[in-house]
Amino acid sequence: MRFLRRSKQSEEEKLEEHEKEALEAIERAKKVDKVLKGEEGGKKGLIRKKPIFEPYDEEVHGPLIEFEVPEDWSVVEEYWIQKPYSKVIVLYSDKEHDHRYIVVEPELDAYETEVFNEVKDALRDVLEEKDVESALKEQVLKETVDFLLKDMKIPISAKSYYKILYHIVRDFIYYGKITPLMLDKMLEDISCNGYNKPIYVFHRNYANVETNIVFEEEELDAFVITLAQRCGKHISIAEPMVDATMPDGSRIQMTLGKEVTDHGSTFTIRKFRDVPITPIDLVAWGTFSAEQMAYLWLCIENKKSLIFAGGTASGKTTSMNAISLFIPRRAKIVTIEDTRELMLPHENWIPAVTRDAFHGEAGAIDMYDLLRAALRQRPEYILVGEVRGKEALTLFQAMSTGHTTYSTLHADSVNGVIHRLENPPINVPRPMIEALDIVSIQAQTFLGKKRVRRNIEIAEIVGLDPYTKMIRTTTVFQWDSVKDEHAMIGASKALEDIRRTRGWSVAELQQELARRVAVINFMIEHNLRDFKTVSNIIHTYQSRPEKVLEKMGITV
Repeated sequence: MRFLRRSKQSEEEKLEEHEKEALEAIERAKKVDKVLKGEEGGKKGLIRKKPIFEPYDEEVHGPLIEFEVPEDWSVVEEYWIQKPYSKVIVLYSDKEHDHRYIVVEPELDAYETEVFNEVKDALRDVLEEKDVESALKEQVLKETVDFLLKDMKIPISAKSYYKILYHIVRDFIYYGKITPLMLDKMLEDISCNGYNKPIYVFHRNYANVETNIVFEEEELDAFVITLAQRCGKHISIAEPMVDATMPDGSRIQMTLGKEVTDHGSTFTIRKFRDVPITPIDLVAWGTFSAEQMAYLWLCIENKKSLIFAGGTASGKTTSMNAISLFIPRRAKIVTIEDTRELMLPHENWIPAVTRDAFHGEAGAIDMYDLLRAALRQRPEYILVGEVRGKEALTLFQAMSTGHTTYSTLHADSVNGVIHRLENPPINVPRPMIEALDIVSIQAQTFLGKKRVRRNIEIAEIVGLDPYTKMIRTTTVFQWDSVKDEHAMIGASKALEDIRRTRGWSVAELQQELARRVAVINFMIEHNLRDFKTVSNIIHTYQSRPEKVLEKMGITV
């Protein structure tokens, strides 16, 4: 009994702690018109202890990088990646009507290259004797470089030392030539299409852009093999294709040689965001409206199942991850993915990931296996990265037996979603589709010249027509592309079900939606968009709404 009392007290203490943090965040926000953000971590200097040379000073030693703008090109934007070592310069040519993404790093002259290669070779021998984990730290690496330079008595200037050190840290700890791309927060995708071909990136402001980074044949093959090893995978001519998760959480697909890609080895990286996106971010960016988000908040809290559909890079998984913050704090959740992307603040959460076979087909664990196992774990919410095969039937069986499920699907309309679900290879029987409550359609589109992501439509599955046996749907929200506004154009069956279940009148339902819209707008106006802060406010509202409303001064 004493243990039970202690556990109960611990739960209450946790709830009070989250509530306190949420209320403190609201209080801080009320005191200022806008919450000022500190710099986001950034990269700390490569040198932490006193270096063997005087600290780098641009006025004394001159710049470490140089770049001359080519003829017929102009600089559109430039920003540092690791100041003063690497910078990005975006160029534009009126003649070619195209952008270029230029990475500028310290260039080594012939003597510096020779020193760099000598130190690099010596480092491999020295670091083999050290613990691998400790070796992958800038401080340990820097101290080892200092030791080797003193021991080998190599004469170099301070400027050369910092240039060489940058390249050593880049190659040993980070990702070699693509390090600036991996550290650039403005990039979403990195694509290498073969030997001697420029790498392309997807930039948030300029879409697909060619870079000045190129890999030669032997260099690219070695780089792909190294990348696979760092991801804990094996790639070879016998098994020339690999899907993996990189150490920072990014997704990567690799091919080796010309076995399956005519232009040679390739890799495509879908970058991982350090800070998860919240529902408040999606509303602030215009992807959803505050009314849509309040609607989803109420539906998710009341266990309505949902599928996010759209084309490639339309933001389906991002939206699913964001709205998962609306799941009650103590609910049991199981997520099922090919590669880890979802990140939840919930403690009662089992993240499951598929596994490839060791030899032949033996030992492979696919999404279907994980989903069957999940149903034995009695989850209240099941999140599946993407449905594309037989696992969809099990997912809809889970819906039919009372589990709330969220997933993504490649389709560009509500009819497209139903068509894909009903036909091979998914083959969900039409009566089972009735168990799905909501379909959200997302797209990557343009506003003028700016590329944006928008929720095109939120529709509900009304039921099966008794005469035609067709699935009946109704559109609740729709995006107006001319005004760039989201409008509620239809009645919601899901909200009506919630109203009856909760015993609310129509006025009480509308009042509850209005309160949630007000809470969302308050967080946007006061820039409360941090993942933890948003999560705490949402979960505090679920347990003690009156405290949140009182603290925010909302009287709806």
